[in-house]
Amino acid sequence: MKQIPASLLTLVAGIVITLISFWVGSHNNLLPIQASTAAPAVDSIFNVMVIIGTALFIIVEGAILYFAIRYRRPKDDDSDGVPLEGNLQLEIFWTAIPAIIVIGLGVYSVDVYREMGGLSVGEHAMHSSMMMGQASSTLVAQAPSDVVSDVPTLLADASDDDASTAKYGFGAAPGAEEQAPDVVVNVTGMQFAWLYEYPNEDDLMTAELHIPVNKDVQLNLEATDVIHSFWVPAFRLKQDAIPGKPTQLRFVATRPGTYDVVCAELCGSYHGGMRSEVIVHTEEEYQEWLVEEMEYAMGSNDEGAIASASAALPVDTTQLSTAEYLAPYSEEWGVSPTHLPQHDHHSGHHGM
Repeated sequence: MKQIPASLLTLVAGIVITLISFWVGSHNNLLPIQASTAAPAVDSIFNVMVIIGTALFIIVEGAILYFAIRYRRPKDDDSDGVPLEGNLQLEIFWTAIPAIIVIGLGVYSVDVYREMGGLSVGEHAMHSSMMMGQASSTLVAQAPSDVVSDVPTLLADASDDDASTAKYGFGAAPGAEEQAPDVVVNVTGMQFAWLYEYPNEDDLMTAELHIPVNKDVQLNLEATDVIHSFWVPAFRLKQDAIPGKPTQLRFVATRPGTYDVVCAELCGSYHGGMRSEVIVHTEEEYQEWLVEEMEYAMGSNDEGAIASASAALPVDTTQLSTAEYLAPYSEEWGVSPTHLPQHDHHSGHHGM
């Protein structure tokens, strides 16, 4: 029987491996439901990596199995193996292919990062630094000699002011950088809980993040103690909350529902329990929730009950420390009172 050409076998094997890899990449079901505009782009590059990984796995493991069977040592054969020298063409091939894959994935990932707004947050600070350099040259050229010596100090002060407002993280997607977000929420990470403050809603504070669907949401993140990481798997978004360094996360949720918020940065002994939820409402439900929360915060739901509870307190709640104020909520959050932070809060953080 005539032997099948090796080139034909290689072609058929390549087609089969490609089809299997693409099927696995598009049906891996390894990621949670998509719930933000950023999710499809992230899933796309993830699926591409699964396709490539599947193909490499089949090729490498298939080659190992083939050669282990095809060239296995016969029984009672104690002779040395055939001496083989290096193959320059083969070495170039298996070096070039991974290099091309890595470069391609790198370019692709940068494009996804840009599409998610990862390159838009620091532009303000970069632009300000360039303006500072231009201003320095202009002042030195135009100012009298007795003023030139003061220019570095003036520019340093201005630079410090700008640095205090610079934010890092994911900002608005391209085309929306100049547009104000629809909802702004200040997020504070602490051992071991997340707190959410709505500055445009009389500093309303909650233990869960509530946002409207299909609206541009901006989170301003900070931490009171150590580094935390705000991660919503369904949104495919994660951003660190760093003490003393403002960070930002801007996104649009696309599917109503309740999704997990997880701290993805080891932050202490109770790190595994530092979880919260983001609840995505329809526009009508979100407005209803806001009204209810504001009424509750202002005491209009049950003034008698609120007054009685306030009268029973030993001190005004605005004078309590954060740990003292949050203690009644520790059981609901699943956080031990001993783990609540001992940081004083400023008046108005309670939303009352």
